[in-house]
Amino acid sequence: MTAVALILPGGGYREHAPHEADPVAIWFRELGFDAKVLRYPLTRHPGPLDAVRERVAALRASGATLVLLIGFSAGGHAAGLAALQSSGLSEQVDGVVLGYPVVSFVDRPHIASEQALLGRGRPESTRREVSLEALVTPMSPPFFLFHSLDDEKVPATHSLELSRALAAVGVEHELHLYSGGGHGGGLDHNSGAWRAPCRDWLVRSRLMPTSETSS
Repeated sequence: MTAVALILPGGGYREHAPHEADPVAIWFRELGFDAKVLRYPLTRHPGPLDAVRERVAALRASGATLVLLIGFSAGGHAAGLAALQSSGLSEQVDGVVLGYPVVSFVDRPHIASEQALLGRGRPESTRREVSLEALVTPMSPPFFLFHSLDDEKVPATHSLELSRALAAVGVEHELHLYSGGGHGGGLDHNSGAWRAPCRDWLVRSRLMPTSETSS
């Protein structure tokens, strides 16, 4: 089995946060993944989405049998959007890990990400088309979500809304909420408290690149 973890750092669709890139890839390599950082284009929609789709398709074409998307903040939105809007089998992913993700552009949106991705003054119908909670279907891949309740940049309601949408159609997922930690900690968010439950979830979901996933 060739298991690939594709890391999408945050940055409000205006930059790529370095601490949410290579350090995260190193940890996933320690878990046995071929981990790669995708610095998606900082352009208007659908530029980032197309870039993620193309990379996933290229990984599948090169023999990857398991592909995870891992995203933080706006990178979490890009990862979730690609996972929920794959246009064919070659673009489908097997699981998604999102840290304090931007989810909704309708309910308490992250304005900086919205303006960078869509521009100013877009109608609600357009914003809903890229809101993750509105795109979930029973065929969506499993998700692992973590967020802090004191996050003042991207409220924890974003992960809660996505969790509710996933639960409503029976998609396997876990949501971990922390009382503190704010926004943007990357690998060490909440002193790294999310890493052990994430690793356990990968094992239970048969998404780890071990004999357990290939048996």
